[in-house]
Amino acid sequence: MQANRIETDCLIIGAGPVGLFSVFELGLLDIKCDIIDILDKPGGQCAELYPDKPIYDIPGIPEITGEGLVSSLIKQIEPFNPVFHLSRIVTELKKVDDRWEVKTDFGDTFSTKVIVIAAGGGSFQPKKPPIKDIEDYEDSSVFYSIRDKDKFKDKDIVIAGGGDSALDWVLDLHTSAKSLTLVHRRKEFRAVPDTVNKVQELIEAGTINFELGQINQLSGENNKLEGISIKNGDQIKDINCQILLPFFGLTMKLGPVADWGLNLNENLIEVDTEKFETNQDAIFAIGDINTYPGKLKLILCGFHEAALMAQEAHSYIYPDKKITFQYTTSSSSLKKKLGVIS
Repeated sequence: MQANRIETDCLIIGAGPVGLFSVFELGLLDIKCDIIDILDKPGGQCAELYPDKPIYDIPGIPEITGEGLVSSLIKQIEPFNPVFHLSRIVTELKKVDDRWEVKTDFGDTFSTKVIVIAAGGGSFQPKKPPIKDIEDYEDSSVFYSIRDKDKFKDKDIVIAGGGDSALDWVLDLHTSAKSLTLVHRRKEFRAVPDTVNKVQELIEAGTINFELGQINQLSGENNKLEGISIKNGDQIKDINCQILLPFFGLTMKLGPVADWGLNLNENLIEVDTEKFETNQDAIFAIGDINTYPGKLKLILCGFHEAALMAQEAHSYIYPDKKITFQYTTSSSSLKKKLGVIS
């Protein structure tokens, strides 16, 4: 893995709705943003946990799905050319002169003037199945996310789970795999109906295998998986495979953020309500991850916090430049940025 060093004005940790809207507010002030997220796509909880769930409290939009909101936010920030760094976890933070240095598990090192933590309730971590010695095979044969699907080409793959992620990857990988087996403890799936129908068609056609039950044992040598055992009631079935992809959903953990010297209150980051800055200079926390008197965990409140945060972030990035606040409806320069006028 090649290490990358990246310089940016502002590093946003979390690509959920509030993190995405931060790009807009910062972009209006000529602040360049890079965004890190543990997931393999932008959107946070909206994209991963309830893409089809209707949301009713976005001003001016009577009803919109989580996926629809994320799509609109991404379109809104396109003029500012944010750079996404997905499937990454922040592992280290330190101050170097007047900048913050942030490292990830992917080998990236970011040098930034401002950090915005918009990680919802914390970083999403995969739920690991309670299988003995599964850690021995992680990152060699067992993977909880997919960064490069080409490494699974012509392999015997087992996907465990019955939700959107599991079934989406079944549809994506079955054409390039040597064989693909889907394992789930029930015959019913929790994915969107269209995806379920497509997977059922593959099962009925014999294109993929389906096994009812739960994985209870792994076998192999030298951290290389050779097979699994599936238990269904009193029956045990062995299946040969080289790759296991368990997709049992995500859990939220504060993770390394807890070690950054930030003031915490019940695993939430304390901020002021003027700038939404933490006790560390130039580190802001917005959205569900912060706490203050009267806090409401609503997306629209996170949008408000992002707007005020951007004003203070500007002072760190352009200390000698005064902000002349303008409404987007009346500023010709802002309209040019948004492509409204040429």
